[in-house]
Amino acid sequence: MNNKNTRKESKCPVCRTSNTNVFLEIPKVPVHCNLLWETRDDAISAPRSDIILVFCENCEHIFNYAFDPDLMEYTQQYENSLHFSPVFQGYAKELADRLIETYNLHGKSIIEIGCGKGEFLKLLCERGENQGVGFDSSYENVGEAISPDLDITFVKDFYSERYLNYKSDFICCRQVLEHIQYPCDFLIDLRKMIGDNRTIVFFEVPNVDYTLKDLGIWDLIYEHRSFFSKNSLANLFNSCGFSIINLTETYKNQFLCIEAVPDKFPSHPNIECTASLTKKSDVRKFTEIFWSTIEAWKEKVKIFERSGQRAVLWGAGSKGVTFLNLIGGKDHIESVIDINPRKQGKYIPGTGQKILSPEFLREYRPDVVIVMNPIYKNEIQEILTNLGLSTRMMLVL
Repeated sequence: MNNKNTRKESKCPVCRTSNTNVFLEIPKVPVHCNLLWETRDDAISAPRSDIILVFCENCEHIFNYAFDPDLMEYTQQYENSLHFSPVFQGYAKELADRLIETYNLHGKSIIEIGCGKGEFLKLLCERGENQGVGFDSSYENVGEAISPDLDITFVKDFYSERYLNYKSDFICCRQVLEHIQYPCDFLIDLRKMIGDNRTIVFFEVPNVDYTLKDLGIWDLIYEHRSFFSKNSLANLFNSCGFSIINLTETYKNQFLCIEAVPDKFPSHPNIECTASLTKKSDVRKFTEIFWSTIEAWKEKVKIFERSGQRAVLWGAGSKGVTFLNLIGGKDHIESVIDINPRKQGKYIPGTGQKILSPEFLREYRPDVVIVMNPIYKNEIQEILTNLGLSTRMMLVL
């Protein structure tokens, strides 16, 4: 599938300069990593497109030159929740508590943009007795009924000026900004909607510095138009009329969290700076090692097969989908494990493996479990032990 309309989009979506260079091209990856496919044939035939990564020599932003928003489809079949993991639950609760304490979010009005299935918004409202409104076109009530003590409304739509009647003391937006074609325009519109209010905004995005420095190459997915570093995220918010309160790396440096308040209205955002030699070096090294890392993993899974070892992959999220498609894992890894029951029974886009629950391993008894995210190592080990398995784990990173 070609992107006829996007090859013109060489300007950086953060600073809007054309001082950009292509540094990596990844052909024909699945357009969606998190859409659930009901049959193997449909999964294998999932839409594909190219990733063409561009580095901005001005503000250090990285973006997909070939991104086409018309290919994006966020429906009820879109499932990317991590809240079934105790590790991630702990992180989310700790984050919610910190935000509540830091900004005195008690009895306040909260808006979440791109709320998913609403798990984090419920945390903020439960733990701070706040009133919440969540916006997401893919929202679906798939969990327990909302407690009558909670004042939460979900709107199955994108947040826009039509919803100015919803006032807020705090706006949060997690793992959304990287999906937006023009993040600068999005933030300027948000700044205008806030107006003279002192609304606090909180955004969380994947951290491209983790991708570059720790070789998290499996985080490169088509769904993400932007790949933010600390510098590019700070430049974006400063240029769009926000004053930054806090900018930190979280979740073992895999995420960036930024907290900001409205500042003067931007007139014509333009960032004049020069990318650091360190960041240029990181990009160059990443490019050099990208394909060799993939080739190394291709050989590893072939060795499993040649030696008669059965391998399964743990994690049917973006990392797992990217890994299987880049290494050509369709013929070498039969099954994928995920603890999210909403994914179980569905199929991996591009390669077609069935997504199964951990209970499947009790009978299958694999020789190797390939773990996509090291942050879940201990959690997975505990599950394997409880299943009576001494299976060897192999961390992708």
